[in-house]
Amino acid sequence: MKKIFIYIFLVLSFSANVLAKETTFKKELFDKAQSDGKIVIVSSWVKYCTSCASQMKVLDKAKNDFENIEYFKFDINNEEIAKLFNIQYQTTLLIFKNNKEVYRSIGETSKDLIYKAIKSSI
Repeated sequence: MKKIFIYIFLVLSFSANVLAKETTFKKELFDKAQSDGKIVIVSSWVKYCTSCASQMKVLDKAKNDFENIEYFKFDINNEEIAKLFNIQYQTTLLIFKNNKEVYRSIGETSKDLIYKAIKSSI
């Protein structure tokens, strides 16, 4: 019985991560954020990727913890967006400042390291 409860908990937790994933990237919003002088963060994800969900949780919190940042996320299977940023892997994180890419990582999920990257871009 204990194994059943653990399984149900894991399935529900995993499902919650999947449901939270959505593409918010729009080129016109990205361009506007850049022209407004914001620090722009872009991350890629794929369905059922737990590291993507972990990274997205950190970035969702960061957009409330830092002023003047804009955060966009997209499904790596969207070839148009992936090609625009030359992204080939899920859990890729990009930070832009003054219309230039200033940071790129793959697979980074540590809140401390992500926040350090954002702070160094401000």
